[in-house]
Amino acid sequence: MKFRRIALLAAFGIVLLYGLLVFALLGFVGEADLWETLWSPNTLSAIRISLLAATSSAILAMIIALPVAWALSRFRFPGSSWVDMLLEFPMIVSPAALGAMILMFFRSTPGEWIHSLGVDVVFAFSGIVLAQFLTTVGIAVRLIKAVLDEIPVRYEKVARSLGANSFQTFRGVVLPLSARGLLASGILVWAKALGEFGATITVAGSLPGKTETLPIAIFLELGKANLEGASVLILILLLFGVCVLALARLLLRRRQLA
Repeated sequence: MKFRRIALLAAFGIVLLYGLLVFALLGFVGEADLWETLWSPNTLSAIRISLLAATSSAILAMIIALPVAWALSRFRFPGSSWVDMLLEFPMIVSPAALGAMILMFFRSTPGEWIHSLGVDVVFAFSGIVLAQFLTTVGIAVRLIKAVLDEIPVRYEKVARSLGANSFQTFRGVVLPLSARGLLASGILVWAKALGEFGATITVAGSLPGKTETLPIAIFLELGKANLEGASVLILILLLFGVCVLALARLLLRRRQLA
C-alpha cells in the first residue's frame, strides 16, 4: 500500500511539474502579444512550413517503416538483430549531431552526386523533411512493430492456407486489423516531427518564409529575448501537440475496446 502511494505521488508530481511549466508560460502571454504574434506573417509562415514538413516526413516515415516493422515482427533473417538495434540510432545520437552527419554526407562524393541531379537539401524545405524523416523513422518502426506484434500470426496462416500470397495476406488481413493502431502511430510520429529542432536547424537553417519552423521560430524569439513572442509560439506548438496526442490516445483506447 505504501509503495502504491509513492507511485501515485510520483505520477501526480510529474503532472504537477508540467502544469507549473504551462502556468508559468501563460504568465508571459498577454492578449495583445497573443493576437499580434499569432497573426504575424512570420508566425503564419512558420505554422504552414511546420505542418507541411511534419505531414510529409511522417507519411514518408510510415510508408518506409511499415514493411520494415512487418519484416521484424514476422521473420528472423540474417542480421535482423543488427537491423533492430540500429533502429535506435536516432535515439542515441543527438538531433544536432544527426543534422551534422547529414551535412557531412552531402559534402561527400555520393552527396555531391545527388546535389548535381538538382536535389537541394541544405537550406531547403526538403532538408527539413529529410531531417525529420531520419529523426522519426526509427520511432515509426518501433510503434508499428508493437501494433503488429499484437496481431496473432494464425490469421495470416489461415489466409495463406486459403491461397492468398504474402502481399494479399498483408493487404487483406494485417492492414485491416492494424488500421487503428497504424493511424495512432502515424499521429505520434507526426507530433514528434512537428517538434523536431536540432537536426532541422542544422540542415535547413532558419530562413524566414522558407525553412523556419515553429521550434526554430521559438529559438529565434528567445535569442532576441522576446519572451512574450516565444511564449505565444510555444503555446501554439503545445496546442498542436496536445490535440494530436489526445487523438492518438482516443484511437488506441477504441482499438483496445474493439
